[in-house]
Amino acid sequence: MKARVTVTLKTGVLDPQGKAIEGALHSLGVEGVSSVRQGKVFDIEVEASDAATAKVALAAASEKLLANMVIEDYRVEIL
Repeated sequence: MKARVTVTLKTGVLDPQGKAIEGALHSLGVEGVSSVRQGKVFDIEVEASDAATAKVALAAASEKLLANMVIEDYRVEIL
């Protein structure tokens, strides 16, 4: 089955890359952007008997490798 893991910085963690993207958008004339937070998206194919088992496996993978649990949060979606 296909899944998506989205990793984002926790609220309150400074995001210099997001700030740089925000500044670049403003310099390109994109109006109305007030805040940008960047993150990572992983599209993963996983073999599992059901969605719940896949979510557990991907949560473990996220906590061990995909996300830095000190500064990042993650979300697992089955597609």
